[in-house]
Amino acid sequence: MDTVIEARDLAKRYDNLEAVRGVSFSVQPGEIFGFLGPNGAGKSTTINILCTLALPTGGGASVAGYDVVSAPREVRRRIGLVFQDTTLDDYLTATENLRFHAELYGVPSHVIDERVHQVMDMVGLWERRTSIVRTFSGGMKRRLEIARGLLHSPRVLFLDEPTVGLDPQTRSTIWAYIQELRQRESITIFLTTHYMDEAEYCDRIAIIDHGEIVVVDTPEALKASIGKDRVELRTADDSVAIAALHEHFGLEATPSEGEVAFHVEKGEEFVPRLFAELDVPIHSVRVARPTLDDVFMSYTGRTIRDAEASGADRNRANVWVRSTRAR
Repeated sequence: MDTVIEARDLAKRYDNLEAVRGVSFSVQPGEIFGFLGPNGAGKSTTINILCTLALPTGGGASVAGYDVVSAPREVRRRIGLVFQDTTLDDYLTATENLRFHAELYGVPSHVIDERVHQVMDMVGLWERRTSIVRTFSGGMKRRLEIARGLLHSPRVLFLDEPTVGLDPQTRSTIWAYIQELRQRESITIFLTTHYMDEAEYCDRIAIIDHGEIVVVDTPEALKASIGKDRVELRTADDSVAIAALHEHFGLEATPSEGEVAFHVEKGEEFVPRLFAELDVPIHSVRVARPTLDDVFMSYTGRTIRDAEASGADRNRANVWVRSTRAR
């Protein structure tokens, strides 16, 4: 099979909201493919369609060779899914959670015990197999959910924000397990994330914003496409500095988390010119090689954190409008 996942002009509308707008992409066998974007960009909606949890309002998609609309049962048999929020039964043991899942997926009874042992050992939880899940930490629950998603030997494993809410050390551990299971299980992994460091682990990533795919490529190729250093300034007057950078140097700078950010070739060589020619006091300056955050800003005009902040503002505004109308 040339492609394991294929989306063709995929769209999803909720009343007046276009959550997904004509998304097209394909995922190759054995890839770790990432959807990178801020909260509210359309990542979870896309993954819900691919997992047959939501119907598209336009376009189409197939997973493991089966159409997500006309053959949802065939798709479900061939995928594993780890949701953004935990769906474990806290009052059952780890083994009981997995055995229940095995029954739902029709795993042959004579292989269940062996398979439970295999996947729990893979995520380092075999010694806690008889423990009640409510006694597990957040990271342990996430690892158990990944084991559950692998139990029926899926062709594709979907991970929706697999490490959200976890501390950096636990996130790193989860990713070590993800890398290992890709090798041991020979499966394709499709994940959504808004963490830049996680996107670095992917073979390819698709940057999605406002329900549209902006660009698809490997992390290294995307960073190479920027070709410029990122310079961040703290100034006495950011708005004046932005205007001056445009007027004197022809640079398009943007405000970013209390700083002024822009891209320029050979950033370290450019810094002395800033101090000599910029008519605004500079409090600090920092130069960095291109990152995926720079890629996101280059293609969308804002950082992913700024995008999430503006999305949160829109959500609050929508809630206020709805509550006002209800009065």
